[in-house]
Amino acid sequence: VQLVESGGGLVQAGGSLRLSCAASGDTSCISGMGWYRQAPAKGRELVAMISTGGSTNYAESVKGRFTVSRDNAKNMMYLQLESLKPEDTAVYYCNALCAYKDVYWGQGTQVTVSA
Repeated sequence: VQLVESGGGLVQAGGSLRLSCAASGDTSCISGMGWYRQAPAKGRELVAMISTGGSTNYAESVKGRFTVSRDNAKNMMYLQLESLKPEDTAVYYCNALCAYKDVYWGQGTQVTVSA
């Protein structure tokens, strides 16, 4: 399974972005997918996750501002980021769980929020 993120960039506080994750390869094994982020000098943290059926979970820090969705037919996952804050600045990674045991990561996309 290969994952490629896109959509990152520089935005002012209060602005919006939409991240995309394109999955390819043996995508039939994919069950859960998620978005993680890693800020400078910090560990990687879960942002949002979504099951094949569409159930979602969010980190407390992004609830009400970020929305995760996926299009299983297109092998795509999205993250809509609203009301962005400088503390949202990080590299955002796409993650996929395959056959409930193998984990795959994308290369990441940078999101920078200026004050």
